[in-house]
Amino acid sequence: MTVGFKRPGEIVDSACTIGKTKSEESILRLLVLGFLAGAYIAFGGTVAIATGKGITADGFGGLSKLIFAGTFPVGLMLVVIAGSELFTGNIGVITPSCLTGKAKWGGLLKNWVFVYIGNFIGSLFVAYCLGYLSKLFAADPYLKGVKGIAEAKVAAGFWPVFWRGIGCNWLVCLAVWLAVSANDIAGKIWGIWFPIMAFVAIGFEHSVANMFFVPLGIFYGANATWGQFILNNLLPSTLGNIIGGGLFVGVIYWWLYGRQSK
Repeated sequence: MTVGFKRPGEIVDSACTIGKTKSEESILRLLVLGFLAGAYIAFGGTVAIATGKGITADGFGGLSKLIFAGTFPVGLMLVVIAGSELFTGNIGVITPSCLTGKAKWGGLLKNWVFVYIGNFIGSLFVAYCLGYLSKLFAADPYLKGVKGIAEAKVAAGFWPVFWRGIGCNWLVCLAVWLAVSANDIAGKIWGIWFPIMAFVAIGFEHSVANMFFVPLGIFYGANATWGQFILNNLLPSTLGNIIGGGLFVGVIYWWLYGRQSK
């Protein structure tokens, strides 16, 4: 009997093929595709703020979080379906591809470095040009929400952010896994939506999303500095994201289903 989605072993095979292709992209394409992905994740952050942070009544705090989390996944939908390169998602597909021998570790490093740079540029572009210069969030309650997000993220502490980064990219890479499993766009959308909604609602830390949220708050005058952003948030969330996606998705699923194809 045929099924409408790929089984776990088939997902690993497809992910490894995708990872090989990603590892062989040129630096210029990685930068441009990375820019797009950073912008797309920032679009998800923008719509989350525009919808979720407009609800301020104390009795609706849970609803605000649900709407914020429920609209953010549009970013990864754009990344996966429209096509671009996202650092966090690539961790989950290039790692097993290298372990099976389809991709080279040097290609993994090239992809991660230049996609990360592209993601940062794309996120900053949306934060500054479309989020700040547009004055979308210049008035309360949005202004308070934007500043509050940035201030909370830089004040959370290195190790809490690190562990939240692990949880985040475990779910993000599972979202990519489910998208790979699906054979149609509707399946990919639903596969992406639930895990991404979950990590945002929980409060986990996504390094590329933070490239948008924290700079946006800084541009709007949040009590946060660029040094605090990089050292207190971006560094630990990035390290956590690498472990969460690389180990708990890439390595474990390779060990379970992909070793025989090496």
